[in-house]
Amino acid sequence: MKISRKDFIAVGLGGFVAALSTQAEAQLVQKPRDWSPTKLHGIMNRTAPYRQVYDITQIGNGVFLNNTKNSLNGFQFSFAAQPSEINIVAALHGAANLLNFDDAMWKKYRLGEFVNLKDPKTGEFATRNLYYYSSADKADHNPDSEKSIYQDKSIEGLQARGVHFLCCHTATEEQSRKLIARFGLNKQPETIVKDLLTHRIPGSTVVPAMVATVAILQLEAHFSYITVAG
Repeated sequence: MKISRKDFIAVGLGGFVAALSTQAEAQLVQKPRDWSPTKLHGIMNRTAPYRQVYDITQIGNGVFLNNTKNSLNGFQFSFAAQPSEINIVAALHGAANLLNFDDAMWKKYRLGEFVNLKDPKTGEFATRNLYYYSSADKADHNPDSEKSIYQDKSIEGLQARGVHFLCCHTATEEQSRKLIARFGLNKQPETIVKDLLTHRIPGSTVVPAMVATVAILQLEAHFSYITVAG
């Protein structure tokens, strides 16, 4: 399938992929035939006047998740926007890309050790995705309550409020090679890539190259840009 830029914009302006094409192997650089413009297209074209993309490369103790939560609350409670009017995207690449993967991958590929992230419960390198699961009281809808859904800064909690998390294919390819070199893994890079992408957290959408996706979100879909220091 060959897609011109005109067709690309018509069907979704970078609707880059949630599922890799079955016609191609994973690779460092994806071409138009290697992805399907579907899920990101839906994210980008959802009717919502308040649009914001968080460009995140560092896990940074999850600081960006708290900022994302504050954006949601600011739009909803300070500027009286309806939840349906808010469209926030978390564009994760670099080390932050690893937050797109489930506990099994964190354990299997020693991702905590890879990025020097300790689990506060064990004091050891994390073997689980520390930032995914919500511990909020789902019955608490008081925005001023620290246990409420509105102060929930977990990925799961933010997704429940409509935040979309993007996974970078290029970063995943690069990280697979670094994992092999770091831990002496007897695996091909593409085997690890497929394993990781198969074990994404629910709702994570894969895009070919995050640095390009962020630009398209800004230029073509009019998302405002923000980044957060670790």
